[in-house]
Amino acid sequence: MAASDGTAAPAAVPAPAARSGRGGDRGRERPGGTGRTSLSRQARRRRLVAAAFLLPSLVLLGALVVHPIGYSVWRSLFDRSGEVFVGGGNYAELLRDDAVRTAVENTAVWVVFAPAVATALGLVFAVLTERVRWGTAFKLLVFMPMAISMLAAGIIFRLVYDHDPDRGVANAVWVGVHDTFAPASAFPRARPGRDSPLVPEEGAAAGGFATREPVRAGTPVLLPLVGVAPDALPEGTRPARTAPAEPGKVTGTAWQDFTRGGGGRPNAVDASESGFAGMRVEAVRDGRVVDSATTRADGTFTLSGKADGALLRLPASNFREAYAGVEWLGPALVTPAVIGAYVWMWAGFAMVLIAAGLAAVPRELLEAARVDGASEWQVFRRITVPLLAPVLAVVLVTLVINVMKIFDLVFVIAPGSVQDDANVLALQLYRTSFGTSADAGLGSAIAVLLLVLVVPVMLYNIRRMRREARR
Repeated sequence: MAASDGTAAPAAVPAPAARSGRGGDRGRERPGGTGRTSLSRQARRRRLVAAAFLLPSLVLLGALVVHPIGYSVWRSLFDRSGEVFVGGGNYAELLRDDAVRTAVENTAVWVVFAPAVATALGLVFAVLTERVRWGTAFKLLVFMPMAISMLAAGIIFRLVYDHDPDRGVANAVWVGVHDTFAPASAFPRARPGRDSPLVPEEGAAAGGFATREPVRAGTPVLLPLVGVAPDALPEGTRPARTAPAEPGKVTGTAWQDFTRGGGGRPNAVDASESGFAGMRVEAVRDGRVVDSATTRADGTFTLSGKADGALLRLPASNFREAYAGVEWLGPALVTPAVIGAYVWMWAGFAMVLIAAGLAAVPRELLEAARVDGASEWQVFRRITVPLLAPVLAVVLVTLVINVMKIFDLVFVIAPGSVQDDANVLALQLYRTSFGTSADAGLGSAIAVLLLVLVVPVMLYNIRRMRREARR
């Protein structure tokens, strides 16, 4: 470009290039280095804050979980006094102890049946209550036992399983159903008195009584019995009377040969004595029943001429003991009975969780299956259950862990005489560790055994939750 005076202007001097070398490098790195330092300080600060918040939890975890587990393992290596090191001696003792073996077997029964039954009932309740008008009220009733403590539930079911039908609800129902089809006799303790014409039968007819000699038509027969309390006689019983003779027929009287206050004549009908109403009388000839009759309210009966020359028999059905029901808390049924109480409590828990999972199931899938012609059972089995599989796994694993440490229900419901038969690991742990013959070393070994059995279930649950989290 030309200047105003005609001379050429000098070219513009370019800006100096950025300096190279160490000085320039430091100038460029300083801002970046400051940023990295700031980021590292922030990261350390966040770690410290996280540690400050986690520290109380870690302290509690160590004090309430880690330390007891470690101490139990250490204590299991010593004898009863805690002074003599026995190594694995306590664990070897567990293998030889019959009580521990029974506890392990019963715990296995609990793990197999209790969670499965409770989960199955919860699934059924959750599915069916969706179709019931008062489903919410039903769910409330089923879940209500969860509000009761194990101790209170144990006391309740101790009364429910009482052997006396007048006290135990289970036996009251069972006896009522049994007596509907096989009523009990009103004369369970009746028996012949001294010098009675009746003698006990033997063989297949044992339990009944028969006359010593054959009877004859036209001659009244006397069948005196004793052993029945006056208050236990059937309703409508009337004073006994001697049956009148009838030509060509066998008549007789079965009665209570006992006069209250004394003074009666043996083997003779007195005015103050009561007849046996409703007692079955059979005429037996050559081992066959040729005729039979039932006594009237005054104890009299009449048989046809077929009974002439036969023996009269009072069959054992007249003296059958009243059905006492099932011994729910006996050695054979105590474990299933206690499991029943547990299912009563925890089926509501399973139902609530499964119902929550069922609410998230897409209804379009169910309706599409029904439109395609699937039955309700097919919809339930092939769509509902597979979609609820994660929820069912949660419920099942939770209940398995819960039953592994069941203690209070067994301790309260099972009577002392059958606690050995109902024994479980948690109860055996208590019985071994406390009491007059306490052995803390052996009890600690049982605690470690229980921990070892629970750990696989817990690890499975953790792996399952991680798989769910990845989805």
